[in-house]
Amino acid sequence: MKKTEPVQIVVMGVSGSGKSTLASALAQTLDLPFIEGDALHPHSNIAKMQAGIALDDADRWPWLQAVSEQILLSSECAVASCSALKKSYRDFLRAQTGQPLYFICLTCDPVMIAARLQARHGHFMPASLLASQLASFENPLGEPATLILSCDQPVSAMLATCKTWLEDQTGLSAITKTVPLPES
Repeated sequence: MKKTEPVQIVVMGVSGSGKSTLASALAQTLDLPFIEGDALHPHSNIAKMQAGIALDDADRWPWLQAVSEQILLSSECAVASCSALKKSYRDFLRAQTGQPLYFICLTCDPVMIAARLQARHGHFMPASLLASQLASFENPLGEPATLILSCDQPVSAMLATCKTWLEDQTGLSAITKTVPLPES
C-alpha cells in the first residue's frame, strides 16, 4: 500500500509495558516495517542491564541515535518500539528524524508491569530495574502527536484505539482506513 507521507510511530513506555508486543502488532496490522528498539542496544548496555545496573543518559544517547537512524532508514513509514522515557529523549528522536513522530505511550499499574517482568524469560532487562525506569519516566502528557494508552487491556483493544487515534491525526487516515483490524 502506498502511503502519502512518511508516518513514523514510536510505541514507548517502561520495560514490561508491552511496547514490542503492541508495536509489532500495529506494524503488522498497518503493513509497515517494525523496528525493535531492544535489538539496537549496544552489547555494553545489555551487559549493564543483565548485571542489574540501570542505564544512564550517557548509555542511552548512542542507543537513541541508533533508533533514530533505523527510523530514517525506513524512509517512508515504520513502527518502532523504544522506551523514550524522558522528554529530552523524545525531542532528540523528533529532531534526529526531522519528520513528525507519533508517540503511543503505554502506561499502567507498576505492580502489573512488575508481574509481567517476573514472568518474562530470556530478556536482558531484569525486573529489579523497573524502579529505575519508573523514576526516569517523564509523562508525555501535552506533547504533540502523543497518545497515552493503558496497557492493562487486550492487544486487540489497544490496536483499535491506536487505529482510531491515527485516523484522527492529520494525513494519517490513508494508512488506516483500508486496513482491517485482526480478529482476537
